[in-house]
Amino acid sequence: MSKQTEPFLADALFQPIKLGPLELKNRIVMAPMTRNRADKGNVPAEMTIEYYAQRASVGLIIAEATQVSDTAQGYASTPGLHTPEQIAEWKKVTDEVHRRGGRIFVQLWHTGRMSHVAFQPNEQAPVAPSAIAANAKTYIPGIGYADTSVPRALETDEIAGVVDDFRTAAANAIKAGFDGVEIHGAHGYLIDAFLRDGSNKRVDRYGGSIENRARFLLEVMQAVVGEIGAERTGVRISPVSPVNDSSESAPQPLFEYVVRELEKLHPVFIHVVEGHTGGPRDNAPFDYEALHRLYSGIWMVNNGYTKEMAIEAITSGRADLVSFGRPFISNPDLVRRFRENAPLNPLFEDAPLYGGVGPHGYIDYPALPD
Repeated sequence: MSKQTEPFLADALFQPIKLGPLELKNRIVMAPMTRNRADKGNVPAEMTIEYYAQRASVGLIIAEATQVSDTAQGYASTPGLHTPEQIAEWKKVTDEVHRRGGRIFVQLWHTGRMSHVAFQPNEQAPVAPSAIAANAKTYIPGIGYADTSVPRALETDEIAGVVDDFRTAAANAIKAGFDGVEIHGAHGYLIDAFLRDGSNKRVDRYGGSIENRARFLLEVMQAVVGEIGAERTGVRISPVSPVNDSSESAPQPLFEYVVRELEKLHPVFIHVVEGHTGGPRDNAPFDYEALHRLYSGIWMVNNGYTKEMAIEAITSGRADLVSFGRPFISNPDLVRRFRENAPLNPLFEDAPLYGGVGPHGYIDYPALPD
């Protein structure tokens, strides 16, 4: 190893990198994590400003999954980006993150069949590619955990309207001051449910073949790229994660096709969840490098990475960015702790990862003293 390469290997995570028009100050990304703290009207709570601002030292924040419409909600107290009030409150968040020198995207989602009639306008059925209930539960305030509702299949002529919801939400994100958006194409939510043959039994142009099942994702990406630009648009995928009752008989050819088609749209990054989300990384065989070779943009990896694993991913060329989830919940200064080899805070035992009504477990994790 030459003397010139030693500093890069030692400080790989802390090297700057260009992301479209942005220069990120390091290779560490805060992964989107639903925290269930939105106020009435699914407006980000006042504490949300401080929560993200505390973490502005990261190269890029990807803010929590955010609804593109009033029918896109599947969980309690998750924020939206489809009303003027939501846009205005998110603007306070982005302004403060930028004031502290940070960069922030927002993840846009439609939960699809991962919902319940309690969250839907007029208690109508959630929508999905097919009328197949997910073997999953969601939390309903005042009731507790309940099975997700049986969805109805979107009519073919309705799908363009959902695509437009993503386009409008992306435009709203830019109005709210976000530097860009990540389209949530993972974890069994609406886009991912269209991709997978376990949840998509359609017989129209959105079902059957891999090309048809990928059509909805690609139409969403085309719409968003056309609205805000490829340099501000990323996408997240989870090829072999079984969360939220996701299943696919042939994930390798499916996601190789998806990435080949995404390459034509030049999104600014692809964010790949490796393995079982929040669980084992080797739950199913999959060749992630085969995907990576099909894409020329920024490649971001996620799921159970330690600092040492992240350094290896960057220095080996397997990834350009590494995103971290739970470590950022309990360590607002995770970047500094990594840089100084300082110990990480444990998660509070008396504070939930999701939900909560006050600052405990949200904005009261300690940072290292100056």
